[in-house]
Amino acid sequence: MRQVYLDYSATTPVKKEVLDEMLPYFSEKFGNPSSLYDIGQEAAAAVAKARGRVAHLINADTNEVYFTSCGSEADNWAFFGVTDAQSAKGKHVITTEIEHHAILHSGEYLSKRGIDVTYLPVDHEGRVHPEDLEKAIRPDTVLVSVMLVNNEVGTVQPIKELAAIAHKHGITFHSDAVQGLGNVPIDVKDMGVDLMSFSSHKIYGPKGVGAMYMKKGTRISNYLHGGAQESARRAGTENTAGIVGFGKAAELAEQNLKSHIKNVSSLRDYFIEQVKKNIPDVIVNGTMDGRHPGNANITFKYIEGESILILLNEKGIYISTGSACSSKSLAPSHVLTALGIPVEMIHGSIRFTVGDFTTKEDLDYTIECLTDIVKHLREISSVNAEKGW
Repeated sequence: MRQVYLDYSATTPVKKEVLDEMLPYFSEKFGNPSSLYDIGQEAAAAVAKARGRVAHLINADTNEVYFTSCGSEADNWAFFGVTDAQSAKGKHVITTEIEHHAILHSGEYLSKRGIDVTYLPVDHEGRVHPEDLEKAIRPDTVLVSVMLVNNEVGTVQPIKELAAIAHKHGITFHSDAVQGLGNVPIDVKDMGVDLMSFSSHKIYGPKGVGAMYMKKGTRISNYLHGGAQESARRAGTENTAGIVGFGKAAELAEQNLKSHIKNVSSLRDYFIEQVKKNIPDVIVNGTMDGRHPGNANITFKYIEGESILILLNEKGIYISTGSACSSKSLAPSHVLTALGIPVEMIHGSIRFTVGDFTTKEDLDYTIECLTDIVKHLREISSVNAEKGW
C-alpha cells in the first residue's frame, strides 16, 4: 500500500545526514561528556559543537542554549523556574488560551499552588492582540508566555511586540517555539525574548532531545538537580547522540530555511486549493497571513474528523485531528474552541501538515482518497447539508 505522511507537526522523520552523524555516538564514541579522559572529552566536544549549531540557527550566544529532554521539559522549566526564582516579586503568570498542553497543564499545576494564571483570548484567526496583554499585566506579574507558532492552526504570533510590552513592565517573557523552529525565521535577539523552548524531532532530528534558550541574566531557578551538566543548570547525563543529531538537524534547517518555506508553503497552498475545488462545504481554520508554511487545518462540515482519519489510515494516509499530545482525548480542541468555532464543526476538523518529503503526487493521491471518503461519510451521516447541524 502507498504510504503518505501528512502529520509533520506531530513529528518528522530523521534525515539521513542527521542519523549518519549520530550513529558513532552509540558505539565507538560512547564516552560520558563529563569524563576527563579522551573519549569523554570527544563526546563533550560533540555536545559543544551541537550547542553552537542550535545557537547559530536562532542567533543566540552559545552559552545561552541549554539542552533538555524535549520541548515540554523546557516549557515546564520556564514556568516553574521563573515563578520560583521571582516569587518575592509576585505570583501572577500570563499565557494564552491556545498554548500547547505543556504550558496549559503547567499553569493548572501552578494555580493549585497559589499562583494566579491569566489566559489571554485570541481572535478568530488565532492571534493574540497586544492590547489584551497590556490590560492583563499586574504589578505582581512575573512571567508572560506566548507560543510563537500554534501547533494546531499554525498562526504566528507577534512575539517581538508582545515581548516589548512585557519588558516595559519588567516582566520575563517566554515563548514556546517548538513548531516555529525550522519553519519560520527565529532571531531571539531581535525578538527580545528571555526564554524560548525548542524540540529536535520537529526539524528532522531525533526524539528525546530539546533545548531552552536562556538570555543571560534571566532570573530562573534550576529545574533538575543532581549534577553539574549544562553549566550546572540542568542535571543529568547528556544524551550525546541525540544532541549531536539535534545539532546537525539545526545546521540543515538553517541552510535550507528559505527553500523549505517556499517548497512546503507551495505544496500546502496547492493542497488547500484542491480540497476546495473537489470537496464542498469545507473551511480552512486560522489565517493564511502569517501561518506555519506546512499547516492546513480544515473543517469538513457534517461529518466527524475521526472517521476521516480512520478511513484515510486504511488508505495509508496519516493525518491528525489535532495536537498529537492530545489525540486520545475526546474533548473538542481547545485551540479551535478559542477561535470561536462551533463544537460540531470542531469535530469535523483535520490537521494536515506537509514537510520536506511530501510530493505533489502524495497530495494528489490524498485528494483522490479524501474526496471519496468525505462523500461516503456525508451520504451515511444523520446530519447533512440539507438538514443542517
